[in-house]
Amino acid sequence: MAKDTPYLDVQGLSKSFGALTLFEDLSFSIAEGQRVGLIAKNGTGKSTLLSILAGKEGYDAGDIIFRRDIRLGFLEQSPHFSPDDSVLDACFNHEGNPEKVLRAKQVLTQLKISNLNQPMGQLSGGQQKRVALANVLLTDPDLLILDEPTNHLDLEMIEWLEGYLQHGRSAEGHFQGRSRALLMVTHDRFFLDRVCSVILELDDHTVYTYKGNYSYYLEKRQERIDNRRAEIARANNLYRTELEWMRRMPQARGHKARYREEAFYELEKVARQRMEERQLRLKSSNVYIGSKIFECQYVSKQYDDHVLLKDFYYNFSRYEKMGIVGNNGTGKSTFVKMLLGLVTPDSGRFDIGDTVRFGYFSQEGLQFDEQTKVIDVVKNIAEYIDLGGGRHYSASQFLQYFLFSPEQQHNYVYKLSGGERRKLYLCTVLMKNPNFLVLDEPTNDLDIVTLQILEEYLQDFPGCVIVVSHDRYFMDKVVDHLLVFRGAGVIQDFPGNYTQYRRWLALQPASSKSAEKTDRQPAVRRNERQEGQRRRMSYKEKREFEQLEREIAALEEEQRQLEEALCSGTLSVEELTAKSIRLPALKDELDAKGMRWLELSEIEG
Repeated sequence: MAKDTPYLDVQGLSKSFGALTLFEDLSFSIAEGQRVGLIAKNGTGKSTLLSILAGKEGYDAGDIIFRRDIRLGFLEQSPHFSPDDSVLDACFNHEGNPEKVLRAKQVLTQLKISNLNQPMGQLSGGQQKRVALANVLLTDPDLLILDEPTNHLDLEMIEWLEGYLQHGRSAEGHFQGRSRALLMVTHDRFFLDRVCSVILELDDHTVYTYKGNYSYYLEKRQERIDNRRAEIARANNLYRTELEWMRRMPQARGHKARYREEAFYELEKVARQRMEERQLRLKSSNVYIGSKIFECQYVSKQYDDHVLLKDFYYNFSRYEKMGIVGNNGTGKSTFVKMLLGLVTPDSGRFDIGDTVRFGYFSQEGLQFDEQTKVIDVVKNIAEYIDLGGGRHYSASQFLQYFLFSPEQQHNYVYKLSGGERRKLYLCTVLMKNPNFLVLDEPTNDLDIVTLQILEEYLQDFPGCVIVVSHDRYFMDKVVDHLLVFRGAGVIQDFPGNYTQYRRWLALQPASSKSAEKTDRQPAVRRNERQEGQRRRMSYKEKREFEQLEREIAALEEEQRQLEEALCSGTLSVEELTAKSIRLPALKDELDAKGMRWLELSEIEG
């Protein structure tokens, strides 16, 4: 077979479950070296499509053609292992070969799996997913098919996997002469942007191809939607004219009239299409929270010799939106569970304000009654949510805002996909109308469209927010402050989002980075420093710091006005062009001034 034959060629693929059509007449191909991301809403068949391609599930019609002798590696969203197998035994094809065992140890170490003799039944679901990922990488396939590969990975693991997939490394870390192909489903938009060169969007039972990364996809998708919207508008205008003709014409029609009649019915199909639009953001003004939120008073917690927090102090501010990041096992989830009273500290306490009403979205999720209808799950919590100012959203409207169609709302829970269940769980948390949201890995298993809606909701949320997440894109959109859990009780307080933190970290000298890794001193009260620990600002630096604060505030206001104007739909072509050119330049200026402000803020005033 010729070398330019695609690794995978899909022609006319269709799949239905009863009356539900997932996709119809799908056609696409994947060439050697192409890294393809698959994007779709929850419940539209992403995981099903990957399972079909991997031979795990059947299909109704079409052809799936792989290049001859191609090696395929498939990572399922929820892999299954024999509970009695050891970690090493679960790594396929090692066959006791010392070289293969060494490879397995290297990859498992990168994925933070250290006990190779531990039975798989003793591992958490996240650990089992990482062993499954190691299995796929160790087979060193020509075509990787990955379903949510970043779920249950911490930031270090995600960045390692990015490098592996970007640069074609072998499982041992060496660069390969050949370039493997990749097809994956992931909600991690940073990951998509950095790894993928092609985006496939599964929408309205068909597939659209974008030959670029995630940023390119966003731009071109909007163009497609605008063009489709214009086409539907034109069809509606013409439809009204043709409908009048149809009503006036006699039943006995000539050949030309019959041709026009047939064209009318085709036009009617287009005119009756609807583009899904959300005209407003769900802004609530009916959330009150007092000035006292919570004070974490010198809290310590450890399990055996594993220290998570040690004498940690933090005073949480009103309206603060905090992100918590760090490697797995450093205490992030334990911290929020202590805040919520679900875990008891070894020493210290959390002093929580009287007006605080928590809404908690946990990693573990919620167990639903499978025979309950989706709408009833939410109505059992509240019939409506009060947005203030006389505005209300009914349970049905709220579900529709989070992309549950009226038909889906009257489905039973057992019919929902894993991602749809997570989305329903999110709706049950928000429907309680809390004033302090605590979200532990909220992005896992949610589709990108739902993540965009959730980002908007949290940006407009008038209360407090804590987000524990490894989703860098989501964190940048939502939070303005970080707690970085470094392990062994070390917690760094950083005034900015994740990208700003990474930029700041990159500017630090190598010696200080090394010191950070070995430092085991507990975090202390914000801005509380020992005398002589740092130099003081000079007069000139103080003036620069004050000037930067004014300039940053002015630039942020200009950015807000620019973004509102660009979304208004009222600009002329010249104004639109000028503002589109100004916005990225303004963001660069904000980043530069923000980094200088961070440098000066590290000096004592």
